[in-house]
Amino acid sequence: MPKPLVAIVGRPNVGKSMLFNRLVGKRLSIVENTPGVTRDRLYAACDWNGRSFDIVDTGGIEPRADNEILLFMREQAQLAIDAADVVVLVTEIGTGVTAADEEVAAMLLRANKPVLLAVNKMDATGEPDPDVYAFYNLGLGDPIPVSAVHGHGTGDLLDAVVACFPPPEEEGEEKDRIRVALIGKPNVGKSSLINHILGEKRVIVSDVAGTTRDAVDTEVDNEYGSFLFIDTAGIRRKSKVDSRIEKFSVLRAQLAIERADVCLVLLDAREGVTEQDARIAGLAHEAGKASVVVVNKWDLVEKETGTMEKQRKQIMGNLSFMSYAPILFISALTGQRTGRIFELVNFVYGQSAMRITTGMLNSVLADAQARVQPPSDKGRRLKIYYMTQTGIKPPNFVIFCNDRELFHFSYQRYLENQIRSVFGLEGTPIRMVIRQKGDNDS
Repeated sequence: MPKPLVAIVGRPNVGKSMLFNRLVGKRLSIVENTPGVTRDRLYAACDWNGRSFDIVDTGGIEPRADNEILLFMREQAQLAIDAADVVVLVTEIGTGVTAADEEVAAMLLRANKPVLLAVNKMDATGEPDPDVYAFYNLGLGDPIPVSAVHGHGTGDLLDAVVACFPPPEEEGEEKDRIRVALIGKPNVGKSSLINHILGEKRVIVSDVAGTTRDAVDTEVDNEYGSFLFIDTAGIRRKSKVDSRIEKFSVLRAQLAIERADVCLVLLDAREGVTEQDARIAGLAHEAGKASVVVVNKWDLVEKETGTMEKQRKQIMGNLSFMSYAPILFISALTGQRTGRIFELVNFVYGQSAMRITTGMLNSVLADAQARVQPPSDKGRRLKIYYMTQTGIKPPNFVIFCNDRELFHFSYQRYLENQIRSVFGLEGTPIRMVIRQKGDNDS
């Protein structure tokens, strides 16, 4: 069963991000740089009283902006609310109840989900500030005084969060399905593809509304197996707010990716790979998910000899960090090649779960070193002792050597390519950890 999700919402400058960091026990910056891809860090795991769950931190809601921005901010808040099992509205004692607080509270009251009200910046100990009682006017029940700076009250808040989850014994067991996330920017055809799959195969088990991460999941059984499709469609571009809309399409993709076993990265064949496409694909790569690049709307492209191969090379160049992913050209409208999706999903899922014995790995390692000697620096040569696999989904490998400083990235990439050439591992990223003599095994 997927872990419950808790969304933190509220207007700017009430301390949402600081509270987020306090609850997860780490200082996570909202934006971080990752190799090849810049992504927003909005999502983290949390554990309290033996219950594991995830927390998502959202941007500030500014309902007093101009109308177009106001509409977007409503969309932003609604996205987080729809995705969550529990919503925490963060306010702050210094300003009291504002019109923005009232507007968001009204939205939450219509959501039919558990909502907790946290009043932040209650930094003093002892009797609570009497101004906290004004927050009862929001209609969200008892305000929970907290101090994100000092940690006061955060235990009470987490107790209340966990109390909203169903007991573990009532959560039940999911059928063993491959979870498939359709990710991509708006209007690449994610919903159309889902509709085509369902209309053609007629094998729906059920439409599961209101599940833990998104509005609708779709269960599919057919001759290829059992699948759960996670549709991430629903955000349309609006002029002047493109960058903000993009930010929250990425958030929606992040939430789906965390749940998925396999990601279908949808592109528009007429546009190729845009910056937003690369960012969303990068999320799947960084999360270590098996992936297939699906180029939709192929029926709308004017073709000549070699058109498909030319576009395949362009995609591989623009998504070079995901060169392991197979590329499939389809039309969700006509059904062209959509049947291959299930075959590829099964294939890359199996590749991501592959286990390789230590003996076979070290045989490949010895052969690779015989072909290309390990690098050296100032007369000191890298010595690689052995290699072993430590995990799957994605395959994780640990390599033991004499000095990790000598283990140049290019040689690591060379070894990865050698492993792929022998064992395949198509459609899945590979994780490599370099350890040197004297490292702790913990």
